Amino acid sequence: MNDVCRLLNIRYPILQGGMGNISNAQLTSAVSEAGGLGTIGVGTMPPDEVEEIIVETKRRTNQPFAVNIPIQVTPYVEEMVSLVLKHRVPVVSLSAGNPAPIVPRFAEQGVKVIVVTASVKQAKKAEEAGADVLVAEGYEAAGINSSMELTTMTLIPQIVRAVHVPVIAAGGIGDGRGMLAAFALGAQGVQLGTRLIATKDAPFHEAYKQLITDADENETVIVGRSVGRVRRIMRTPYAEKLLQYEKAGVTLEKFNEYTSEYYHRRGALDGDFAEGFVNAGQIAGLIEDLPTVAELFQNMIEEAKQQLHLLYHTAFCQ
Repeated sequence: MNDVCRLLNIRYPILQGGMGNISNAQLTSAVSEAGGLGTIGVGTMPPDEVEEIIVETKRRTNQPFAVNIPIQVTPYVEEMVSLVLKHRVPVVSLSAGNPAPIVPRFAEQGVKVIVVTASVKQAKKAEEAGADVLVAEGYEAAGINSSMELTTMTLIPQIVRAVHVPVIAAGGIGDGRGMLAAFALGAQGVQLGTRLIATKDAPFHEAYKQLITDADENETVIVGRSVGRVRRIMRTPYAEKLLQYEKAGVTLEKFNEYTSEYYHRRGALDGDFAEGFVNAGQIAGLIEDLPTVAELFQNMIEEAKQQLHLLYHTAFCQ
């Protein structure tokens, strides 16, 4: 059996990326029910709000799911650790910070730990800290990314070579061909974000989904380079406003304010692209439909198998 499936007790090696304050029980449970690992991203939400989502997710599914804790983003790290343990969430993913101090607390309680990394150095440190699984995320991905801007294609094989725990590929993956490519690079699973936004099960504004399905290959933009806070979002009026702020010399403090989860929710939940932003990865240019999560996973697996068969018979000259 695939190591990721065995460790996380899931049917398909497909994970949902943490989605910050737009996380919800509906999409998380749909991913888990479809055989993947649904994920609740805590973002900057207060503990009581996150607890409500955890309880609702457990009501909707008895399949494994995860909670993503972005260590340097949430002001409630201790409370989030306690919630994971209190509700016996089987998997936790840690990102945006040093996981070493809290990994042992989860390991003691039998919680599987995933750590999101963006470089070989980070991956080695995460493995040393006790991570069970690593997510290696290229900067094609949506949302906050590493300022190193390493691509998925180059990052995955280097991290796979450097560590012994299973590696999951993230960034620029949204179909069976992408999943097969990740496996060819040595990954044992994939993490999806943008592709899951554009599904029937995702309770986000229809204008957000339409923006993704209408996108071409150049509809995402990087903001925050000038302040060392790289973020990939859709090219919208608010995104253009952020770029203008950068040209005018915005401070890191002000940039963080303008890209806070308040403005994220305005874009994703209210469909207000003039006063709110929406995250999206470069894979948006490949997305054209709105399947259910279950249909998406089935299509990805079937496409990967067909593509593998095709490659076996046609890829090489001899």
